Amino acid sequence: MRRVVKASLPVVGVIIIYLNYFLAPNVSLIAPTMVYPTVVGGGLLVYLAMLSLALRDPKERGDVIDKIAPKAFVATLALALWDYATLKTGYLPMPYFPWPDRILNVFLTDWRLLGLSVVYSLRLLFFGYVFGSAVGLIFGVLIGWFRPVEFWLMPVVRMIGPVPSVVWIPIVMMLSPTTFSGSVFLVGLSVWFPVTLMTSSGILGVRNAYFEVARTLGADEKFLVFNVAIPASLPNVFLGLFQGMGVACVTLISAEMLGVKAGLGWYITSSTAWAEYNKVFASIILILITFSSVITLIFKVRDRFLAWQKGVIRW
Repeated sequence: MRRVVKASLPVVGVIIIYLNYFLAPNVSLIAPTMVYPTVVGGGLLVYLAMLSLALRDPKERGDVIDKIAPKAFVATLALALWDYATLKTGYLPMPYFPWPDRILNVFLTDWRLLGLSVVYSLRLLFFGYVFGSAVGLIFGVLIGWFRPVEFWLMPVVRMIGPVPSVVWIPIVMMLSPTTFSGSVFLVGLSVWFPVTLMTSSGILGVRNAYFEVARTLGADEKFLVFNVAIPASLPNVFLGLFQGMGVACVTLISAEMLGVKAGLGWYITSSTAWAEYNKVFASIILILITFSSVITLIFKVRDRFLAWQKGVIRW
């Protein structure tokens, strides 16, 4: 009975949303639409489909009931509270806090510009992240393997790395030939520091026994670097890549707000200037979805490259 109640929690949450949305009086003069209840109903249908498909497998059924159902219930309560505090009572005033229906309508009315902004942001993130990761890997390997390089480059890394990349925006935008190239450099600079630091520390932490065995088998220095040091330091490298992605997302949005003429950051700035805060919230939701998807993709790549760790450490 307890598991049945837990599985029914999302249904109860959706009922609360509908009762609040359709029965409670509105304080706003803007008429609500059916977009919000339709999206909520679609989410409930997806949950019910997942639950029905998982009934045959006890493990999958347990995952849906124990993991998804409580989170979905809390999400529905949060949406109902948000709707009540904005549309129903005006406790959170307009236009600064639009209700969910206003935000969802942005995806229908302004989907072309939103989609274009996502494409521009992903393009900037891709070039900046690849550039910063590549330079960071090279610097990390050189610092971790060659002592003279560590002597000269590590002080530079320690001085420049901790400085937030957004501090360099005025200088970079003035010296760069285009705002796009300057933004790519800023994003790459934010990624470069954590990747360099974690890669160098990973190579320095490789056990000497690995190198001794490889030398005994006739390995030269090139083989030691590319076939022993770098593969053994991959856990640290991916940790640097994850840290770099988080900083890169912050730098990207900041650069788009200040210099670039397209992207999600530019969209937020433009919407704020016209007091269209429903578009601001819609772009924030897109930022969450986009960057979470990118980080999930990196996790998939990490799991593929570090599949050997599953038998070594606890996952």
